[in-house]
Amino acid sequence: MLRRGNKGQTSLEYVVLIIIVIGALLGIQNYMKRGIQGRWKSAVDDMGDQYDPRTAITDIRHTLSSTTNTTIDTFDVGGGVVTLRTDVSSSSERKEGTTTVGAY
Repeated sequence: MLRRGNKGQTSLEYVVLIIIVIGALLGIQNYMKRGIQGRWKSAVDDMGDQYDPRTAITDIRHTLSSTTNTTIDTFDVGGGVVTLRTDVSSSSERKEGTTTVGAY
């Protein structure tokens, strides 16, 4: 008869031990989160300054190239009118500069 009581007592001890472990894990949950967040912040800070569009200094390079070919042919066989015209134009535009963006 004593063995039967010990078996129930052992099961109860395991259940109480599991409840204590779960309670301890729940209790330190916030501390673990803070520790992980601190490590992430440290790793990100080691990468350097982040991009801030309010204080950016931007280099601008703009290049525009255009070539136009125009050909006009007009023939009037009966009236004797002939028009031949060919236009070729090329243009190139380049801009460089620095622009400060933001309110600071």
